[in-house]
Amino acid sequence: MDQNVLAAGSAVSRGVIIDFEKGRRTPGKNNLAAIRTALETAGVEFINHSGVRLK
Repeated sequence: MDQNVLAAGSAVSRGVIIDFEKGRRTPGKNNLAAIRTALETAGVEFINHSGVRLK
């Protein structure tokens, strides 16, 4: 998933996603929840705090 798709799916700006990926900022709880929901909708499963996998 590229940044544009993630931004559209999460309603979080691409700039926020870029900054998050580069370690320039930590997203707030709302943005983080929206990003997680977009990834889960795309088939990503979060496994505890140890990693992710595709469903």
